[in-house]
Amino acid sequence: MAVVQAKKNLNGEHLLVRKSFPLNGRVKVLGAKNAVLVSMAALIMTKGVSKLTNVPFSSDILAMSELFLMLGARVEMSKLDMSITIDTRDIKSIGIDAGMMRRTRASILIMGSMLSRFGNVKVSLPGGCLIGKRPIDFHLRGFSRLGVSISETNGNIEAKATIDSESRLSCKIVLEYPSVGATENLLMFATSLNQTTKIVNAALEPEVLCHIDLLRKMGAQIDVEVPNCIVVQGGKALHPVEHEIIPDRLEAGLFLVAASVTGGTLAVDGARASDMDVFVEKLREMGHEVVDAADGITIAADPDPRAVNFKTAPYPGFPTDLQSTMMCAQCVASGESIVEETVFENRLMHVRELKKMGAQISVSGNIARIKGVRRLYGTEVIATDIRAACALVIAGCVARGVTTVQGIEYLERAHYQIEKRLQQLGCNIERVGTQVREEAALL
Repeated sequence: MAVVQAKKNLNGEHLLVRKSFPLNGRVKVLGAKNAVLVSMAALIMTKGVSKLTNVPFSSDILAMSELFLMLGARVEMSKLDMSITIDTRDIKSIGIDAGMMRRTRASILIMGSMLSRFGNVKVSLPGGCLIGKRPIDFHLRGFSRLGVSISETNGNIEAKATIDSESRLSCKIVLEYPSVGATENLLMFATSLNQTTKIVNAALEPEVLCHIDLLRKMGAQIDVEVPNCIVVQGGKALHPVEHEIIPDRLEAGLFLVAASVTGGTLAVDGARASDMDVFVEKLREMGHEVVDAADGITIAADPDPRAVNFKTAPYPGFPTDLQSTMMCAQCVASGESIVEETVFENRLMHVRELKKMGAQISVSGNIARIKGVRRLYGTEVIATDIRAACALVIAGCVARGVTTVQGIEYLERAHYQIEKRLQQLGCNIERVGTQVREEAALL
């Protein structure tokens, strides 16, 4: 077992990517880090030892683990079965250090579970990728509707459950936008209230459904009403659990696109097409043969793929987290495509880097127009968020020459040992530079 210690930011490290042969073979997709983070937050509501399996040890998860240690929990990891075990019996209600909160945006998810267990929480505004404002107003307004008193001072937030939180038989919350984080946070607090809470316009991403599955195992009574409502019968006693994290649909998308642009044939074990229907259909529309099986997804790339248009939207629409990856595929496809980003206002920052490599892209507002080219050219590029890093690595696989990808700390936030797994498929990629870090130490 491994007791978690801090993992420092990478100093001077970058990736060198050279034009690669077709990516072929089999690869197993790991657990969804976003599902892990909210599952960890939910365990605060129990007093005991719980275990999460199919956990990738990405830097975001290590940062969340360090936050748990700060709260008084005991956290152990096992690379043998990719699991994390958390003992929450000694967790205390304390103010969370601003520096710790800024290491990962998912840290805001402890608000719902801390309110559920202690009735109060003090946090600061969280960190994360620089892909837009990503306001937490949806969270705070929802908590207010549930009777929570919110005060903000200089970027610090103090929330306290009031008598109103327990004085009603029911409460209806209508989210202005189907925010994943707000839906998850409100679900956790709602489970502690002796009332019926209905969340309308809720997010129903696969990661949210995984969260609901975990809460049900813990003892919560939650019903999902199509198309977008969640009903919580609160006040049920919660207990520790063992829970398996769903496969990461975003990592699956990364591997599928990497195989498609290099002309490969790849089996992505564990990937679930039902979690990414629109994305898979776009690959098929490009001409690739994509087969959905019980054990995963297989792609056989078309040697002359066609450009396609797509527009990001909340689930079940095209996921914004696969926009940059799929845009990379359009850069080397035959024809012209239009990509519209509707979720985050700053999620086209990777365009500048792709253009350095020879991609023909023009941007107007939130719309990118792409004209496919025969080849890209290696150069130095800088990733500004997780998904941009994924797109630039894939672009390097098909570019002539050497692509130097800076900002790979973003890549490590979501994907565990990603370059090693790409190497095993035939990708010509290596990590170089000074390595100054603290890994999870085996004790």
